[in-house]
Amino acid sequence: MPHFQWQDGQTLLLHCHVQPKASRDVLVGLYGERLKVQISAPPVDGKANKHLLKYIAKEFGVAKARVSLIRGESSRQKTLAIVDPQKLPAAAQITRP
Repeated sequence: MPHFQWQDGQTLLLHCHVQPKASRDVLVGLYGERLKVQISAPPVDGKANKHLLKYIAKEFGVAKARVSLIRGESSRQKTLAIVDPQKLPAAAQITRP
């Protein structure tokens, strides 16, 4: 499975490997076939997921409401949907069709 997939040309499905409780928030690059994302929030009471969505929204230039968790709520392997991303971070290595 690729680390990203465009749906309808407007929604980006991003397959991530998330490392919570890191020293900083950063898009690391590829981890296998997923994008590795380190976030500083701990994996307690959904804090890491909320922080992840906020961070991804900032990195892709969209409002928080445009990012949603599709799969992997309690796993490090997550799939996110980003509606109409305004910018594509270099670490994501994404080319738009």
